Amino acid sequence: MLMKSLLILMILAVFGLLSNHLTAQPATLKWRECLSQQPAWYGSDEAVRVADNVLLYQRENGGWTKNVDMAKPLEPAERAQILEDKDAPHSTIDNGATFTQLEYLVKVFNGTKHERFKTAFLKGLDYLLQAQYENGGWPQYYPLRKGYYTHITYNDNAMVGVLRLLRAIARQQPDYNFVDGERRIKSAKAVEKGIAIILKTQVIVNNKKTVWCAQHDEITLAPAAARAYEKISLSGSESVGIVRFLMNIEKPSPQIIEAVQAAVVWFEQAKLTGIKVLDKSDPALPKGHDKIVVEDAKAEPVWARFYDLTTNRPIFCGRDGIIKFSLAEIEPERRTGYSWYNNAPAKLLAQDYPAWRWKWAPAK
Repeated sequence: MLMKSLLILMILAVFGLLSNHLTAQPATLKWRECLSQQPAWYGSDEAVRVADNVLLYQRENGGWTKNVDMAKPLEPAERAQILEDKDAPHSTIDNGATFTQLEYLVKVFNGTKHERFKTAFLKGLDYLLQAQYENGGWPQYYPLRKGYYTHITYNDNAMVGVLRLLRAIARQQPDYNFVDGERRIKSAKAVEKGIAIILKTQVIVNNKKTVWCAQHDEITLAPAAARAYEKISLSGSESVGIVRFLMNIEKPSPQIIEAVQAAVVWFEQAKLTGIKVLDKSDPALPKGHDKIVVEDAKAEPVWARFYDLTTNRPIFCGRDGIIKFSLAEIEPERRTGYSWYNNAPAKLLAQDYPAWRWKWAPAK
């Protein structure tokens, strides 16, 4: 009898473990993954849970803060703190903030038709429209925050991200068909102003149009510095996003065509060949690795993040604010903690631009 009882208990225990395994929830997504799920997922309970987090994080002014994993499950104390912060003014478009949250809310609203997600989206859209300068640019923070944050911000594709969203609304793309006519008209006007300021801020060097700085002064429109290691320069990174945005304009004007072609010429001139950027193990450094540049005749072209305005020479800078001309010269923390090189222009030059040129600027 005792043996039988033990056997039953063992079976029940095994069944219980199996049941728990079968009903276990999948690992929670990271916020950075939330825009890349299959369409059906946006009607799921998990998608709604994340969207309700997004609503919780939305500031009273309609925007969001940055660098937060909004998909993370929250404890009661965390929720209480977020609610306390709702009146904080520091909403931003930096690092994908605000326009990314709005793109996510659109997906979940279309998957669920829950009105609270539509209401929050429209509030966020109104925030973006209000934040635009009269000249067409967007600051990094709105309400305005003293310092370089007031500059027109192309850095990390902030302004381009906003313009892409507004253009989708203005074009009445199906996902945005719930947006009312008045807001669509405002979005279209905002895009027109945004395009105008992009054309005005394209940097001219020796009477030739080049590309853009990561940020521009909101008054003079001149290239501007940001953090100590983000100097006035020509951007080999952010300029790619700007050109792609211009290339996706329907029926581009001669001015837009000229701007794209001038930027492409600059990208061709600024590409760096014969070098490769590598991570090198180094236990002595805080991150356990270093970032080095080595010679490699077979390496694909790369572009620096920043180029000197007058010489077109790649520049690098640490937290001391002193410009250097090689990555090895700056401190390990900045050397490994920032994107100093990229290959984003490669596809633009090899595929996207030739197709665009064939359509809009064929060789005569």
